[in-house]
Amino acid sequence: MNVEDFDFNLPEQLIAQTPLKDRTSSRLLVLNKQADTINHTVFSEIVHYLKEGDCLVLNDTRVLPARIYGIKKDSGAKIEILLLHQIEGERWETLVKPAKRVKIGTEIIVGNGKLRMICVEKKAHGGCVFDFYYDGIFYELLEELGEMPLPPYIKEQLPEKERYQTVYAKETGSAAAPTAGLHFTEELLEEIKKKGVLIQYITLHVGLGTFRPVSAESIENHEMHAEFYHMSEETAETLMNIKKQGGKIIAVGTTTTRTLETIARDHNGELKHSSGWTNIFIYPPYTFRAIDGLITNFHLPKSTLIMLVSAFAGKDRVLKAYNEAICKQYRFFSFGDAMLILK
Repeated sequence: MNVEDFDFNLPEQLIAQTPLKDRTSSRLLVLNKQADTINHTVFSEIVHYLKEGDCLVLNDTRVLPARIYGIKKDSGAKIEILLLHQIEGERWETLVKPAKRVKIGTEIIVGNGKLRMICVEKKAHGGCVFDFYYDGIFYELLEELGEMPLPPYIKEQLPEKERYQTVYAKETGSAAAPTAGLHFTEELLEEIKKKGVLIQYITLHVGLGTFRPVSAESIENHEMHAEFYHMSEETAETLMNIKKQGGKIIAVGTTTTRTLETIARDHNGELKHSSGWTNIFIYPPYTFRAIDGLITNFHLPKSTLIMLVSAFAGKDRVLKAYNEAICKQYRFFSFGDAMLILK
């Protein structure tokens, strides 16, 4: 299948630059696959589309202030570094701009020497592996030196760092937010629980695999970068019981979907306590084994994310829904509106 099959024209003014003050006031497009219908509402009304006995699964990863700026020790050239994940000890895999200026042995100084980084490996995708040198507690230092890694299409500053976190963010380690979850408040989650809908959490630390563009002409030739995931024994047991009782598993976000589908793939359709690395790439045609519904944002043209959504709902149906959203002036991408897809 060709990457151009997932292209669409999006007016630039529909790219959301700032989050709404009220998380739940985002618009919600509800796509029902079986009835082949599209309805329009607001996110706070999502509770009416969930049923007692269903289960929402959310990704509780917490975003690092993972974008830092430094200078090359030998030349003073400015370098931008995006932390992807910790390999071991004080060794991190990163993305670097401009990557061509950094070679093995290059030393970068951050924060007037509060952090020193020495490149020990170059990666094929344009990234670098660094050894870090510093005093004190790294995550406290990162809070001081780092910025939230907002996507490049967001030009506005984000005054409140927490607005790029979900209200249930817990496990630190992501280079980007699981943005479908940004629409929830603690109050809305409580309302959903009162209806008899269970809520469970998995962890997938969002890295290069999620937002790396598809450069191959044929999507079958695209390789995903691995990301770390974890699902507890309690969550696994709960989800298997939901399935046995006929309830639906609704994944909040593509990262949650990829985690659940990875586990189901690796355990013959069962959801078991698991930790590891996944590079699963979901695109049409694909048989879903774990999820029955999906809450997601509106994604970039030709991205792996719209391919995953198309695998779940059908490419033509998704592009039709996207065109309707554009006509109705929905807000797109990370701080934009949401879509609920039901079987």
